[in-house]
Amino acid sequence: MQKSPETRKNLICALCADPSYVPMREKELACLMQVAPEDRPEFARLLRELLEEGRLWINKRGRYSVPNQPLLTGTFVSHQKGFGFVEVDGQKEDFYIPESGVHGAYHRDVVEIRPLPGGRGARREAEVVRVITRGTTRVVGTFQKSAGFGFVVPDNSRLPSDIFVAKENTAGAVTGSKVVAEITDYGNERKSPEGKVVEILGHIYDPGVDILSIVRGFELPEAFPEKVLKQAGRCAGEVTEADREGRLDLRGLSMVTIDGEDARDLDDAVSLTVENGVFQLGVHIADVSNYVQENSALDREALNRGTSVYLTDRVIPMLPHALSNGICSLNEGEDRLALSCLMTVNKAGEVTDYSLAETVINVNRRMTYTSVAAILEKEDPLECEKYRDFVPMLRNMAGLSALLRERRHKRGAIDFDFAESKILLSGDGTPLSIEPCERNTATRLIEDFMLLANETVAQHFYWMQVPFLYRSHDNPDPEKVRQLCTFIRNFGYTVKAGQEDIHPKEFQKLLERVESTPEEALISRLTLRSMKQARYTTECTGHFGLASRFYCHFTSPIRRYPDLQIHRIIKDQLRGRLNEEKQAHYEAILPDVAVKTSRAERRADEAERETDRLKKAQYMEKHLGESFEGVISGITGWGLYVELPNTVEGLVHVSMLDGDFFTYDETACEMVGEHTGKRYKLGQRVRVTVKHADRFTRTVDFILAEEGEDSNGKEGSTEAGCQ
Repeated sequence: MQKSPETRKNLICALCADPSYVPMREKELACLMQVAPEDRPEFARLLRELLEEGRLWINKRGRYSVPNQPLLTGTFVSHQKGFGFVEVDGQKEDFYIPESGVHGAYHRDVVEIRPLPGGRGARREAEVVRVITRGTTRVVGTFQKSAGFGFVVPDNSRLPSDIFVAKENTAGAVTGSKVVAEITDYGNERKSPEGKVVEILGHIYDPGVDILSIVRGFELPEAFPEKVLKQAGRCAGEVTEADREGRLDLRGLSMVTIDGEDARDLDDAVSLTVENGVFQLGVHIADVSNYVQENSALDREALNRGTSVYLTDRVIPMLPHALSNGICSLNEGEDRLALSCLMTVNKAGEVTDYSLAETVINVNRRMTYTSVAAILEKEDPLECEKYRDFVPMLRNMAGLSALLRERRHKRGAIDFDFAESKILLSGDGTPLSIEPCERNTATRLIEDFMLLANETVAQHFYWMQVPFLYRSHDNPDPEKVRQLCTFIRNFGYTVKAGQEDIHPKEFQKLLERVESTPEEALISRLTLRSMKQARYTTECTGHFGLASRFYCHFTSPIRRYPDLQIHRIIKDQLRGRLNEEKQAHYEAILPDVAVKTSRAERRADEAERETDRLKKAQYMEKHLGESFEGVISGITGWGLYVELPNTVEGLVHVSMLDGDFFTYDETACEMVGEHTGKRYKLGQRVRVTVKHADRFTRTVDFILAEEGEDSNGKEGSTEAGCQ
């Protein structure tokens, strides 16, 4: 009787699993199993399928055996040089995938991997056994037309090759068109991937197409579905008597919103009274959950988006404007529904009592960071007169803010008080300048109050031992801490770090020592990069950066889904509905919410960084041949990364280093000249000339410059590096 393919596979696996089996090549296996010559092609096919399924594996000598380690599933993150990494849930470290072990996996594919013996340095190695689901199905790139066909050059350098497009699938694209191509065949080692053009975004030089390409590349949802817009439109335009019923009425309490001048979605208001040195602080957050019901079309769309995305020239909101700028926004002089965290804080900055309540509020004034800072820092007479009824409350707020900040400082919280850069654009999207976006007393004040509310809410629900969504920040990776230590030694700084752990207070002390020094911004950013990324979890594992045992996100439900999610849990608890059935429901859904929202946040962060890189490269196109002072911010086998004062980072390729043959000393994190012995170290100051800048690849290339001269022998200007 003819055996089925599955039966044959089982026989092969049984043989390879036998204790007496010695790994064999395909021909040897076929002979041992007495496979007839005419059945050899079928036998070879079965072996390939067993490899793809992970039931067998093959070593570098072509010998087959059963895997001696269980297969793991994770997400493949590719690198432009061909290798990649796989992130596996539950594993502290990613797996390194050498180019020879990628086996056709694309960026963001969900793959099955087999750990390999040995490793690349301290990192574990693995190979891709099979692709489970494709994470990249569409590619954004530039179309190039050829005779009888075309191809798409991907914008994403992580993708391994161009996409071949047959003539009938070009959709009318011409050379220079920025397009979206759908992959129809992923190809293999011998064959290029194929696809078809499904959308033409415009020409590469058309205004706005550059950032639109990033939006499409990260698959950021822009337009809301019609059903979602209709649902948002049906929400009431004003708070009714029925809405106010059963809520704590705080409309008589004096409160303000403090935001940026261009903010439209105002989701937090603050109030403060003081009696006998005791503060009564109110943090009042828009009750978005009143309008976005669980599992509605609005809710599903919000979960899919996960967060609002803030790009250089646009905002992609999590919720439609009818909600985010309308009924959910805490607009001045309008009744609004809120969830309030009302805290009693003593003279030492300790919360001695608190309550959570569903409230109705009415904000007295909409204030800006600029106005509040002018009042508190400069006693500006015009601003003080304009807001005279609120000046005493603002001064008390500043006093409480200082207490809270000092208390956090004592426990070791890290305060990254460095200026972020803001890219100013013209109407057509051309970058005009890169300017620092300074923090001030007002921004710190609001930050302090929001942090306190987030900690208070997290602690409350932790001790209730009910399902909840926390904001977790794990301890830094020891290897990254080691690299940071190497970097700061070049500036004369050190931190105390153990083999496996470091206390946040050490980072805090470092940032205090570099304060007001020329290297402050750079060291602050690299310290931040050395830490792990915060994420959403169902377990309360603490927040390293804040040196806090309890932390969550409660204060921004208009722009972050986790905040919206925990608002529902809070309201169920306040209304006595958090019974066993409800708890079981949240236990079932929260792990998925944590994973999805963490991924959405990473996607948004990456998209924001890419738009910044794009506009910074475009800005530097105007400064070709000019020279600037910079600091070596990174060293790799292919060259030195140098950061300018305006936060633009560029590469000095290893081939451009003084005509010597330089090698990368990974242990010392430095580049060493073979003949001259010259060394380039992290943190070293160098003068560079802008050789090349390309907005399309989002890269800037430097060459080392002679001190005090640009590439034309003229004095170099530092204005572009400081604007």
